[in-house]
Amino acid sequence: MITQDKRLLGGVAGAVLLAAVGGFSVARCTADPAAETRNADKAEEAEAHTDNLAITADAIRAAEIAVEAVRAGGLGSEILAQGTVTATPAGEAIVTARAGGAVTRVLKRLGDPVRAGETLAIVQSRDAAQIAADRTAAEARSVLAQRTLARERHLYEQKVTARADYEQAQAEAAAATAEARRAQVAASAANVTRDGSGAIVASPISGRVTAESVSLGAFVQPETELFRIADPSKVQVEAAVGPIDAQRLAPGDRAIVELPDGRTLDARVRAVTPGLGGETRSATAVLDVQASLQPGLAVRVRLLPSRGEVSDAIVISEDALQSLEGRDIVFVRTNQGFRAQKVTIGRRSAGRVEIISGLKAGEMIATQNAFLLKAELGKGAGEEE
Repeated sequence: MITQDKRLLGGVAGAVLLAAVGGFSVARCTADPAAETRNADKAEEAEAHTDNLAITADAIRAAEIAVEAVRAGGLGSEILAQGTVTATPAGEAIVTARAGGAVTRVLKRLGDPVRAGETLAIVQSRDAAQIAADRTAAEARSVLAQRTLARERHLYEQKVTARADYEQAQAEAAAATAEARRAQVAASAANVTRDGSGAIVASPISGRVTAESVSLGAFVQPETELFRIADPSKVQVEAAVGPIDAQRLAPGDRAIVELPDGRTLDARVRAVTPGLGGETRSATAVLDVQASLQPGLAVRVRLLPSRGEVSDAIVISEDALQSLEGRDIVFVRTNQGFRAQKVTIGRRSAGRVEIISGLKAGEMIATQNAFLLKAELGKGAGEEE
């Protein structure tokens, strides 16, 4: 009986142990997938948290981080060219002396802002004095002729004088009026001072003085250049393109102007010269740009012709592409700051990189100084660890 009870007790204990082991096995089989899912979710949340960087707009401006919208188009669809900012025909003026004489006053210096019609200098001139005298004499003759005409009209109506005398007075009045108008135009063209002693040198446009070649007391000849005025808001970009690329361009095509400080500006092709330069053997693409730029500034231009090779690939600057933990990333602008976005890259050329996947056209990414975001993101990851 004792032996049988022991066997029975041993069987029960074995069953309990088996049940315990079985229960552990079931628990492991049923609980582990959920735990793994939770761990994966936590890892994804941690990675998502790590790849997001909160930064204010003021901090972005302070760090001089440039942001640019990405657009579709492969490397083959872009035309890279060097360009120069130039003034438009209405954006630059050469100010000359309208009459010869000695410079008695200089009111503006190099770099000073000026308004349209503002006086830059005054030239005391005998020529201006003669023009003013001619104007005064012509106006006096015109007044006398009009009075004579009125008297002859009255006498003719009273049947006192002949019609020929009245017609003669009409002709003389018309000639005197024309002479007075000519003298007034000449005085206005010379910009004669009110006292008639000199000529005013005034700016025809608003802008800044970009060149001056005038000295106080110097004698200047008529039409001598004294000042050069430029309006920085009326500029254009002239880019040199090869003959084959010029055939792909058309007025209205988009372009992006890259400034030396890393900023970019949208532009449009206004015209492409039909001929090639004698020395450079290249055509000139003239771009309209809505910005205030200094004439003479050297820029790089990315022309995006509507004709030719078309690609869905995104092309970005190499400055925007960063490497983080073995991943190629770019920083996409968000409402809170930036998000590190993994991308797949393709070809590289002239500082530009094709993005095959990972970006969508229209997204805003950091370009200049994007490495600062990478450093900040790495620092944040290190603090979390």
